[in-house]
Amino acid sequence: MEMIYNTDTETLYEEEVLVSEEAEKALILFNDDVNTFDHVIQALIEVCEHELEQAEQCTIIIHYKGKCDVKHGSTEDLIPRMKELHRRGLSAEIQ
Repeated sequence: MEMIYNTDTETLYEEEVLVSEEAEKALILFNDDVNTFDHVIQALIEVCEHELEQAEQCTIIIHYKGKCDVKHGSTEDLIPRMKELHRRGLSAEIQ
């Protein structure tokens, strides 16, 4: 039996690759003196896909603290949601 040894030298290269990862953003909903609790709750359910309890809790936080982050995600996902909240007369921004 004959053994064959590979004497060639292999060279390994290590490269750093920069990957652009967008940090998760937050959709912030602000308090106002115009919209009712029911209107805000309904908007959160329909636009941000909240369950009833979550929408109610966010609405209470908005009322007492002045704002609440109601949805997290990519800017691409949050922009249409923010525009729909604006269309419904709510004040929102992405941070």
